[in-house]
Amino acid sequence: MAKIQKPRRPKAETPKGFRDYFGADVTERKAMLDKIAEVYHRYGFDPLESSAVETLDALGKYLPDVDRPNAGVFAWQEEDGDWLALRYDLTAPLARVAAQFRNDLPTPYRRYAMGPVWRNEKPGPGRFRQFYQCDADTVGAASVAADAEICAMLSDALETVGIPRGDYIVRVNNRKVLNGVMEVAGVLDPADPEKFAHERGIVLRAIDKLDRLGPEGVRALLGKGRKDESGDFTEGAGLSQDQAEVVMGFMAARRDTGADTCSRLRELVAGSRIGEEGVAELETIADLLSAQGYGPDRIVLDPSVVRGLGYYTGPVFEAELTFEILDEKGRPRQFGSVAGGGRYDDLVKRFTGQAVPATGVSIGVDRLLAALRAKGRAGDRLQGPVIVTVMDRDRMADYQAMVGELRSAGIRAEVYLGNPKNFGNQLKYADKRNSPIAIIQGADEAARGVVQIKDLVLGAKIAERASLEEWKSQPAQFEAARADMVTEVGRLLAQDKDTAP
Repeated sequence: MAKIQKPRRPKAETPKGFRDYFGADVTERKAMLDKIAEVYHRYGFDPLESSAVETLDALGKYLPDVDRPNAGVFAWQEEDGDWLALRYDLTAPLARVAAQFRNDLPTPYRRYAMGPVWRNEKPGPGRFRQFYQCDADTVGAASVAADAEICAMLSDALETVGIPRGDYIVRVNNRKVLNGVMEVAGVLDPADPEKFAHERGIVLRAIDKLDRLGPEGVRALLGKGRKDESGDFTEGAGLSQDQAEVVMGFMAARRDTGADTCSRLRELVAGSRIGEEGVAELETIADLLSAQGYGPDRIVLDPSVVRGLGYYTGPVFEAELTFEILDEKGRPRQFGSVAGGGRYDDLVKRFTGQAVPATGVSIGVDRLLAALRAKGRAGDRLQGPVIVTVMDRDRMADYQAMVGELRSAGIRAEVYLGNPKNFGNQLKYADKRNSPIAIIQGADEAARGVVQIKDLVLGAKIAERASLEEWKSQPAQFEAARADMVTEVGRLLAQDKDTAP
């Protein structure tokens, strides 16, 4: 008789590229996003929650990892043949919403959105398939005043969550200026946009690698090509030395002031209508920001901002944190970018056939939260609830009455619901929950109308460093009248908060 195999137990593990978020992670992220939402709300933006699932056609093919199924999204086919997918960002759903409800929404439509997105990409260190984004966009405003407003709002949001001025910079560039540079360099023909498309693609990819390859590596890719350390050869754009120098000059065009930067850019794009239009837009943005008090200590014009230039159609911006942290090998480095955005006037056109101006920014939620922890503005152990211990099983109603009074007073509290037989385990539970206070009432205390209040925060401090005399003068546990329990707990919580480091 064949042996019946037992059902295989599933492995208790998260799928590759995914992770779980516990108490402190969720609480700190929510607190940070709430502060950002306050800034966005103050600027007149409304919240939007769109579906986590979109049709594959609505999402489009915008992810770079095209070697993955469905261009990098998690997708499946319905019985009726339609393909659906989890959203990979919050911008593509906005384009669908703006097109679907264009007769109902105000113009311009200003919205912010926060939530998880999913990408079917190869996971790696710090690279997850599910992560949070925080976006703000204006749809239907052609004026670059909308771009300037986004930059100002981004600056305010960073300072509001705890990144001080001097520890960040918002850098602004313009895709039109780069188009002008490529026109002058001979790889863009305004009369035939498809001409030189292959060469332009190589140029865009080359300048996007400036941080990693440095000027010489980019210059090689603009020319005949580049061989890396492994011996692999990457085809270049085939530009002449003079043509390449025009592109290199664009990336090095930043000067001490915005006016000087624009003056240098005008020299580079002289004769290109689109390039000169882009420089004029940068000048307008600088003037608008200056009028609101946003100087170069917060927002600067910087042609070296090249990320996303293949996607955006006008101004582009990036928020970079400038303070140093230590990498995994203990070497100092700047924290880097935490947000990026720009103008994308062609996205809604996919649905309507008509160009709709739009601009926006996306904040990398996990990166910004990591930055706050690096600055000591987050990452503290989350304080747990007050624990009402259970001394007598048959008096559970009394303990529930205590916790109810504490909650009614706005104090986070819970009754211990494990096995109360071992009182030490109850205190271990309170310690694992990082509880500030434990309430104890046995039969003797109940008969006398009192409770024992154990200050777990003070107790931990005493255990760490206090002398015997200090311990005697500051008992971590004291008796209080049952009627005064809520008042005494509130006093201790306020005291602990005031003395927190």
